[in-house]
Amino acid sequence: MTNSLPYILTFLIAGIALIVVLTTKYKVPAFFALFLACLLVGLGIGLPLSGVITVIKDGFGNILKSLGLIIVLGTTLGLLLEYTGSTTVMASFLLKKLGNKYAPLAMSITGFIVGLPIFCDSGYIVLSGLNRSMARRTGISITTMSVSLATGLYAIHCLVPPHPGSAAAAGIIGVDFGKLILTGIVVAIPAMIVGNLWAKYAGGKAVETVAEDAFVENETRKGPSLIKACLPVFVPIILIGIKSFLTAGTTAYQGWMSFLLSLGDPVIALLIGVLLAFNCKKAWKINELSKILQETTEKAGGILVIIGMGGAFGAILTATKIGEHFSQSMALGNMGIFFPFLLTSVLKTAQGSSTVAIITAASLVQPLLPALGLNTETGRLLCVLAMGGGSMMISHANDAYFWVIAKFSGLEMKTMLKVYSTATILMGLTTLTMVYILSKLL
Repeated sequence: MTNSLPYILTFLIAGIALIVVLTTKYKVPAFFALFLACLLVGLGIGLPLSGVITVIKDGFGNILKSLGLIIVLGTTLGLLLEYTGSTTVMASFLLKKLGNKYAPLAMSITGFIVGLPIFCDSGYIVLSGLNRSMARRTGISITTMSVSLATGLYAIHCLVPPHPGSAAAAGIIGVDFGKLILTGIVVAIPAMIVGNLWAKYAGGKAVETVAEDAFVENETRKGPSLIKACLPVFVPIILIGIKSFLTAGTTAYQGWMSFLLSLGDPVIALLIGVLLAFNCKKAWKINELSKILQETTEKAGGILVIIGMGGAFGAILTATKIGEHFSQSMALGNMGIFFPFLLTSVLKTAQGSSTVAIITAASLVQPLLPALGLNTETGRLLCVLAMGGGSMMISHANDAYFWVIAKFSGLEMKTMLKVYSTATILMGLTTLTMVYILSKLL
């Protein structure tokens, strides 16, 4: 295909604009917005309609082949931990150990740990009762407590699989899941700390006008023991981490070591986590188990179609050979990790969804990896982490998570923008700084 770079960019910008307008103004589900963008870009660059459909199907299938089971099992694990009360058990333990003085830090750490298997919006809803109770008991500002919890959940959600954005980006860019999980956790810790520090600084000064009925405190059933609650979260991470560490060398393992490596496969590790989560409740009734599994399939299905169509959009962009055009026309090598960070930040701020932002950005960046100087194992890892940082900023009124926090904490729009939205900017910049430091060390 002999299209010029300006010609390709015209349709690329049109495709991105279509996604943003359809998802924000007209509330069209991201799947259909991405599908229409694929058609627009594909037909615009001169592919025949049958060719566009073929590329879409190939891109859709390839990404689901690598991520489908991981997303389903990760969603199942998160819902089971919610239902069994395991998340509340972990939170209560941290609050008890750290004490009232460090309650905001306890909520940040709680959000960070609970957020490993659970989506940030679900995690916030589950823990919001405990959060409000602690605010009343300690006398600490509800703004401080709420933003501490929210940023702890948010840091891990944007950076670490099996959350859909980072998982999809890893699949599109080609990054080892184990290394991304371990490195993502390390990078997310400073982002969580910055979010907590800003919450304590700005939240304490916020004027609060929270109505008593703005929040309904949830009574939770007696949960499992602390060990039972923690095992489903940490065992999969340990298994995946062991595999990533062992496969870093060139040694060929056999026997029980080979078996241990198979347990570290993300699908098997998450399956083990799911089985451990079932043990967090003493007796299961058929109807409640059926209800949870049905909810899992419905929730995971919605995520999978978005991720699949994100992969299709990436396949369309690859067909445009935009990477070759950029490498010949622009000195992208000087931008490195800053380009994927800035691109994801613009997409996140424009349309609100961190998941859609990072999937779209990954599709755009993948063919540009050689030009950016990131087409190595380490470069691809840093690229995904930089996009994760970009997907943090800026969370504001077009982000569903923004409204979950506001609704369940009873905070006004002005307070949310001043404290929470600013925190997401600081978290994104902190993440970029950490990725830059890693780029110099690795």
